[in-house]
Amino acid sequence: MTTTPAYAVAWMNGMNVNDDIIEYLRRVDATLAPFHGEILIHGPDLVVAEGTAKGMLVAIRFPSAKAAQGWYTSPAYQEILPLRLNNIDQERSFAVLAEGVAPGYSASQKIAEFMS
Repeated sequence: MTTTPAYAVAWMNGMNVNDDIIEYLRRVDATLAPFHGEILIHGPDLVVAEGTAKGMLVAIRFPSAKAAQGWYTSPAYQEILPLRLNNIDQERSFAVLAEGVAPGYSASQKIAEFMS
């Protein structure tokens, strides 16, 4: 059985770039390594195709949902998480962990789930 990748995705608004954020950025890569996390998107350089978007998008890929959850709940990440949370507008920001789909997946496969 093949494990599908999982993703940690964060949308952050109102970031106050200060010493705490710099410290967070210095330390976050080391928290990802044991869980084989790979940053795919990290920055505000967006082409907004629909709606309005101001903020920063971050997407991190993990080999599995277990790895993503392990990273987020790890003592190493929990130690630095307040450095980020205390310096963003938490009312307009979010972070999620989401399991990816298997290779070959198509959107039409969702119809059966909707119809059940």
